[in-house]
Amino acid sequence: MNLLEFNTATQTKESQSSVTPSTAMDLLKAGNARFVESKKSNRNLNQQVSDTSTGQYPFATVLSCIDSRVSSELIFDQGIGDIFSVRIAGNFINSDILGSMEFACKLAGTPLIVVLGHTSCGAVKGACDNAELGNLTSMLGKIKPAVDAITEPADPSQRNSGNIDFVNNVAAKNVHLSIQRILDESPVLAEMKDKGEIEVVGGMYDIKTGKVTFL
Repeated sequence: MNLLEFNTATQTKESQSSVTPSTAMDLLKAGNARFVESKKSNRNLNQQVSDTSTGQYPFATVLSCIDSRVSSELIFDQGIGDIFSVRIAGNFINSDILGSMEFACKLAGTPLIVVLGHTSCGAVKGACDNAELGNLTSMLGKIKPAVDAITEPADPSQRNSGNIDFVNNVAAKNVHLSIQRILDESPVLAEMKDKGEIEVVGGMYDIKTGKVTFL
């Protein structure tokens, strides 16, 4: 079965068990290429609803931003039951998200975790600008380590949302730091990675082109 045939079929326990971390990456890359080229797979979503009613066997877990332009199922051209999708503004890590990932990988069998940032991220812009608004203030604080980790430009007047290159560099650094937190704060996932059972990778989605670049 080629990648397209695999990806248009509803995932089963058997198909999921055949997917390695590398295969899962290939499936997502192929799906994003189809999305960029407007060659969406022909799926019977209603049939997939029925097929997955008794169980789900996704092959990847994607942590992405809540941004309305960055739906993982769409940009990777996936169907119902193909991926676990975790979404939070700024795609950062907390204990609840780690628990969700542990469920997805250890109990539900996904061999790949993708932390997906994107260009021109509003949450990252807010962190760069030190925005304050209710609960948003503490949430944006989770992204501040990425802001502080990008040392250029040093000029404070250039370290804000008006400098889109700075924003995008912070977004990419936030992806790297999120991956590190996954491995530092989840012994379950770190052990699975050490055993080769899962892989944890990062990516950046370009909101202008629709293309995902894996980091």
